Amino acid sequence: MSEASDMETPSLEAPSKPGRRLPLGFIVPVALFVALAGLFAIGLGMDPGRVPSVLIGKPVPDFDLPPVEGRRLGLARSDLVGEVSLVNVFASWCAECRREHPLLMDINARGLVPVHGLNYKDTPEDAKGWLDGLGDPYTRTGADIDGRVAIDFGVYGVPETFVIDKAGRIAHKHIGAIDGRALQETILPLVEALRAAP
Repeated sequence: MSEASDMETPSLEAPSKPGRRLPLGFIVPVALFVALAGLFAIGLGMDPGRVPSVLIGKPVPDFDLPPVEGRRLGLARSDLVGEVSLVNVFASWCAECRREHPLLMDINARGLVPVHGLNYKDTPEDAKGWLDGLGDPYTRTGADIDGRVAIDFGVYGVPETFVIDKAGRIAHKHIGAIDGRALQETILPLVEALRAAP
């Protein structure tokens, strides 16, 4: 045999490489990112005014707050028993609160339902300036300076509005600014139904 025939014929296939694994430090963050992106995408399709609350049907939390500076009447749990009312969580630094404020003024002017204000994490001066400048639609206000009462209500952010029944239970939670449609289609019909209930 010739020397050439003794040599191995070169293979046309690429040499095999040992399996390459992605490091765990790369996989976990990517998986978390994908999961969070999916939740975010689902959240974008949800109506923020329809986020459920675990407190629906339960008594409002026990609290007793002083009034916003310049107001005479504070807000406590006992003030929310005996008649159907709304509790509106607001702040002077909240842009959406400014958008819904004229509607709250109209509700008050027309005497549709008592609206109580829960002022969330505001300075006394800013809260007073807000109500003095834009008008005060609230029957009572509570200055929740540290935000503890809002947390007990299960507030996600401001504005939020709660419908409270005659027994002082939370009947409905609206997240975001109230608009005319939410008022006419959901909030006022519920207020009337609760008023008619024994």
